[in-house]
Amino acid sequence: MGKASSIILNEVLKTEGLRYTEQRQAVWDEILRIQDHRDAEDIYLTLVRKNIKVSRATVYRTIDVLEKNRLVRKMDVGDGRSLYEPRLNNEHHDHMICMDTGKIIEFYNEDLENLQDKIAKEHGYRVIKHVHQLFVKPIK
Repeated sequence: MGKASSIILNEVLKTEGLRYTEQRQAVWDEILRIQDHRDAEDIYLTLVRKNIKVSRATVYRTIDVLEKNRLVRKMDVGDGRSLYEPRLNNEHHDHMICMDTGKIIEFYNEDLENLQDKIAKEHGYRVIKHVHQLFVKPIK
């Protein structure tokens, strides 16, 4: 993808005691390329279709390292799969997941964010992070 993505990946791998490889870079580049919510298997199959020699284990391990170092966000979408999205230059947002189609809608609502902070404060806490997912069905 670019020199910046290589530098970022290299630094993360160094902190984890792992070496930089072209396969790990290919996983990271593929995650950045689409900027969407995808599961590890989709990322793996896309790389295989591009004739990139990479193992499933490398894809899964690389994604785990990227998640641990906050470069990707993991989402449980309620169907047993985990989806991943890149976090670089990614403003905070929440998700609505359509239970009929699997479509994921990203949204941000300042009133909702403020209400969460207010509720936490009323109970003597402050929000450090949160995951807000709405599982929805179309209105018919």
